Amino acid sequence: MTIATENKLRVSWYFATVIGLLHIGALLALLPQFFSWQGVVLALVLHWITGGLGITLGWHRLVAHRSFQVPKWLEYFFVFCGTMAMQGGPIWWIGLHRHHHRFSDQPNDHHDSTKGFWWSHIGWMMYEVPALKEVPKFTKDIANDPVYRFFDKFFFPMQVALGAVLYAIGTRYNVGDAGGNLGWSFVFWGIFARLVMVYHCTWLVNSATHKFGYRSHESGDNSTNCWWAALLTYGEGWHNNHHAFQYSARHGLKWWEIDMTWMVIKFLKTVGLATKVQVPNLNKLDA
Repeated sequence: MTIATENKLRVSWYFATVIGLLHIGALLALLPQFFSWQGVVLALVLHWITGGLGITLGWHRLVAHRSFQVPKWLEYFFVFCGTMAMQGGPIWWIGLHRHHHRFSDQPNDHHDSTKGFWWSHIGWMMYEVPALKEVPKFTKDIANDPVYRFFDKFFFPMQVALGAVLYAIGTRYNVGDAGGNLGWSFVFWGIFARLVMVYHCTWLVNSATHKFGYRSHESGDNSTNCWWAALLTYGEGWHNNHHAFQYSARHGLKWWEIDMTWMVIKFLKTVGLATKVQVPNLNKLDA
């Protein structure tokens, strides 16, 4: 169900409702009957698996930009991890991201930062933006892959299944400070709180790193390098570097630009699982 707006975009009540309910669930995780330190640790671990290995390494650097290659089974694993971040299906997400790079901070960019911080952070998701219709044009390499199609279709039921598993584990090992509700604590922290934390970290790359920080390179848009966003997003905050060298698997190009995802990619390369790893000529950059 949609409704027309003054700027001719139509509100997506589906996305607005889902995002609203998830935020309410994240707030409920703070209630004494649902809070546990085990739940907090679970949320942080799943944050790294789904947001770090999944969205940042898998969906973004591996698939969206093909900045390195891994065996297909490992690619599918990383795509699975990203699917568990429930940011839509991988085909949808990757298509929109590639579209963003094609039109970064131009009127066709669905989260154009020139429209304001909150628009680029979350506001654009409340509408049926025209870029959605262009996703097929940007995803021809993955659109017919049955694994990608499965994840694209069933990302929501997969999250429900994860919640059931977490509840069962928490109930089975119901010890500690959750007042007898460790199962529900695992659900509220492992699903609701974790999803919302990963969402806002991802959204900061659309908003904060087009507003705060410094610029090392001319990239044709407003992208910046924002150190605190980089710490929260496993290296994605070095966004000006990324927009200047979109093919690069490494985003933190200076020694002090900490890039945790690049560290993982280097490890994968060391053990022979990552090949064709692309990086800029750093000697030339420092010259």
